[in-house]
Amino acid sequence: MENPNTTSALYVVATPIGNLGDITLRALETLRAADLIACEDTRHARRLLDHHGIRAATLALHEHNEAAATGKLIDALRAGRRVALISDAGTPGIADPGARASAAVRAAGFAVVPLPGANAAAAALSAAGLPDARFLFVGFLPAKPTARRQELEALKAVPAALVFYEAPHRIEATVADLAALLAPGRTLVIAREMTKLFEQIAVMPLDEGPAWLAADDHRRRGEFVVIVSAPPPREGLNAEAERVLAALLAELPVKQAAKLAATVTGAAKNDLYRRALELKGG
Repeated sequence: MENPNTTSALYVVATPIGNLGDITLRALETLRAADLIACEDTRHARRLLDHHGIRAATLALHEHNEAAATGKLIDALRAGRRVALISDAGTPGIADPGARASAAVRAAGFAVVPLPGANAAAAALSAAGLPDARFLFVGFLPAKPTARRQELEALKAVPAALVFYEAPHRIEATVADLAALLAPGRTLVIAREMTKLFEQIAVMPLDEGPAWLAADDHRRRGEFVVIVSAPPPREGLNAEAERVLAALLAELPVKQAAKLAATVTGAAKNDLYRRALELKGG
């Protein structure tokens, strides 16, 4: 195979999220050929690099020094050195440092070459068994309860599965908010410690999530991928409900028209209210 590091480029290399065997042959080839490897944590990276006999120099690049460290990467590229970028686990730039470095390197005139590999969200989705054709990767929700709930309110109607990362000290609060704010008919997937010794993937109705976590202390340990299936499709109003609602809206305010239409037709008041807002232009 032709060595990929024959030109000045930043190679963005996905690394294992737990099992050290989950690294591609291309990733190993690229890391062995690199003169400099930018790492989120050089000590953590050294365990992986030593495991595979890779002796390249390392440079710390994390969320607190990304701008300064990126300047050093660009200097190395200008000097003709072969440069790779890794994070502690998974793919750089996806809920990990690296996006700003990639943008700056490209702006400086150098190529950015991705080497795909392990990703916790993709691994959890592949085993979740959800039928949804689309998903939205949200990453970490805000740590503060008010901000977290506001974001969930904005996400609850998105017609796709929602994928989150979460830390052990916030998993209970996050799942409780998911159960409280999202439609109860949705499915919850809690994937814990992906590819690691105590990997666990549990699938349940969304409203059962808080009790499942509370039942066993071990279920609240580790790093989490949390997935919520897409909201169930809304059933449209039948023709009679539409006719009655339209007639009432011609004479009454939205709220009053929806309430009276529900009484007359038996349709759900919330559905009638939403439809009334649509008919009134918001």
